[in-house]
Amino acid sequence: MIAKTKIAEFEKIIGYTFVNKNYLKQALSHSSYANEMRMSKLLNNERLEFLGDAVLELMSSEFIFKNNQQMHEGEMTKLRASLVCEPTLAMCARNINISDYILLGKGEIATGGANRDSILSDAFEAIIGAIYLDGGFTSAKEFILRFVLDDIDSKKLFFDSKTILQEIVQADYKEPLQYRLIGESGPDHDKLFTVAAIVDGKELSQGTGKTKKAAEQAAAYQAILKLTN
Repeated sequence: MIAKTKIAEFEKIIGYTFVNKNYLKQALSHSSYANEMRMSKLLNNERLEFLGDAVLELMSSEFIFKNNQQMHEGEMTKLRASLVCEPTLAMCARNINISDYILLGKGEIATGGANRDSILSDAFEAIIGAIYLDGGFTSAKEFILRFVLDDIDSKKLFFDSKTILQEIVQADYKEPLQYRLIGESGPDHDKLFTVAAIVDGKELSQGTGKTKKAAEQAAAYQAILKLTN
């Protein structure tokens, strides 16, 4: 079980103090931990993740609708997808250090579960659900505005980075864009890949990730920042 001091630390990070601490404990309890501790399946974070997903979709939709008066439905749908997709939410989760507080079973710990996008994004949504239950709509909205909707342009750019970089390269370069794996480290169950984005035989940037695809996305994002600056 997560210690009171850890609960207080995490509450300070997210800027919200729970009245019912059990909501936060449940939000941080992965199914592997609940199974290992022989807890009820209803006490892991999956139900809160279900609720948090719905709350996040509603609030992000409202935000996009109100702040983009000239945007068509299709564009709004694409923007929302970039904000609530697994990689973006995992990024948001890392920004609040969820991996330091999430409760995992020994097997998940051994295989690097604390750094897995799916686990981090689910826990992030579970925390939204927990805040919604504990503090209501306003508290959940404040959390989402602060940690999800705070830098939309960067998140959208990150989500679309490979497509955007491809368009830039096609317009400005003669040679096609290539991604080259230049390194990998760590055990088989917890590898970290490093990929370079290359055009005309020259390296534009490097990116790292838990999968080759994630590393390519990170490399593309860094290349865009370099080229556009």
